[in-house]
This record gives sequence, C-alpha cells and structure tokens, in this order.
Amino acid sequence: MEAAILIVFIIGYLAIALEHPIRINKAASALLTGVLCWTIYILFESDPEHVNHQLVEHLGEVSEILFFLMGAMTIVELIDSHDGFDAITSRIKTNNKRKLLWIICILTFFLSAILDNLTTSIVMVSLLRKIISDKQDRMIALGMVVVSANAGGAWSPIGDVTTTMLWIGGQITTSNIIVKLIVPSLVCMIVPLIFVSFRFKGEEKNLGNITGNAGTTKFEKNFVLIAGVCSLIFVPIFKTITHLPPYMGILFGLGNLWIITEIIHSGKDEAEKGMYSVVNALRKIDVPSILFFLGILIAVSALQSTGQLK
Repeated sequence: MEAAILIVFIIGYLAIALEHPIRINKAASALLTGVLCWTIYILFESDPEHVNHQLVEHLGEVSEILFFLMGAMTIVELIDSHDGFDAITSRIKTNNKRKLLWIICILTFFLSAILDNLTTSIVMVSLLRKIISDKQDRMIALGMVVVSANAGGAWSPIGDVTTTMLWIGGQITTSNIIVKLIVPSLVCMIVPLIFVSFRFKGEEKNLGNITGNAGTTKFEKNFVLIAGVCSLIFVPIFKTITHLPPYMGILFGLGNLWIITEIIHSGKDEAEKGMYSVVNALRKIDVPSILFFLGILIAVSALQSTGQLK
C-alpha cells in the first residue's frame, strides 16, 4: 500500500512539474493525486472509519490555508477593481529609466510583503507595459520585478503562499521571520538590481498613461486601498490578540471591507454597483490555484497518515 501511494504521489508531482509540456493544468493533476492517494489508503486499510477520521482532521488544517488564500485574494481583487493600486503607481513621475527601475523594484518589494508576490507581480507587470516602451528594457525590468516580488514575499508571513502555510502551521512566527529575513531579502533584491541598473540609461520619452479608468472616484480608490491593506496587515495582529487562526482574521477583514464597499456604492444602480462588489471579486480570484493547493496538501496528508512523511 505504502509503495502504491508513493508511486502515485511521485507520478502526480511529475505531472505538476511538467504542466506545460503535457498541457494538463497542475490543479487537475494535484486533485487527482490527492484523491488517488487517499483511495489507495482506505482500500487497503482494515478500518475505513479511522481513515475517514484522519481525512477530516487533515481537511480541517488544509481548509485554514484555503480560506486564508480565498479571503486574501478577494481583498486584493476588490482593491484592484476600484483601481486602488493607481493611488500608488500614479505617483511615479520621473522619466529617468534607472530611477524608474529602482522605484518599481522597491515598490514591488514592499507591496509583495503586504499582498503576495504573485499578485504584486501581476500589478507591476501591468504597470510596466504602460510606462516602458522599449521591449528589451521592459523584459529586463519584468525579470527584476519577479526577483523583487519573491524577495519581498519571503520576509512577511503573508507575502508568499509557502511562508503563509508555515505561519498558519505554527512553524514560524511573525516577528522572527521579519527580523531574520528582511536584510537577506533586501540583499537578494539589491545585488541583482545594481547589476541590471547599468543596462538602463537615458529617459523614457513615451511615458504612458499609468492612471486607471474613471469608473471610481479618487476617494473610493484611496479609501478601498487603505481599508484593504489595513485588513491584510491586521491579520497577524488579530492572531496575536485573539490566538485565533489567521483565516479568521482575513475573514474578519473581508467582512468589514464588504460592508464598506456596499455603503460606498449604495447610491449606484445595480449594474454599476456589481462591478465593484465582493461577489464580482470572488468570480475573479484564482480558483485553480486554490484547488491546486487543496490537491497537493491532501496528497501530502495521505503520506503523513501512512507514516511515510515521517
């Protein structure tokens, strides 16, 4: 039984790693791997009730991570739908290419610690498409955005899915990860940034329009941005004060932001109001990624339950 589960896990993991060559979404491979591992386990186990009990216990731990991710993704999508990030990016005024690169990378570094590295990368990539016209320069800047986002996400408990999972699991604490990793993370960004800076010379003559659409007012953009960021930052504080798991803090923040946006748009018609609602933001979150984590985590829990992970 143990060998069969291990073989299924390895094959599933390979399918995830080879997602692009085999053209099968990693979420599908992960879900199938997780279900097959538990299916083999229960078919060979003499006490099915015990297996079901173990599965429920593991699912409780996994759901903490999934609910946290769903809440965080929804808050970020809500900020984005209100063009909240425009309140930050619109303040970039310099045309100097080297200064632009440093501003973008530093902004990415700190944003990814508050949001998450993937979301921050997407936001900054959208920005770069508007402000850097030369394709070669833009590709180099995109590479530095990815480096900066990953470095920035590493020193925050909510900046990267991996660190979030470790934080929720109790393997790391908020204060320790910030104190011990912020300097190494800065080094990881600054060293390559110094080298790349020498490639950037002159000015960006065709600086694009980096403002968002006119669908939201300046007050709405700023208010939702501040409320959303405060909701994310409040999660570690909520956990410290209440000792409740982080997903409770993120759901608390999402609930507050939901009420705030409903009040802000209460005077608008249903069609316009729907564009800026939490319901619309929930439709836009990255559900395949959530299902991927569900699949891979229940597959790992099967290895843990059969003693192989130890």
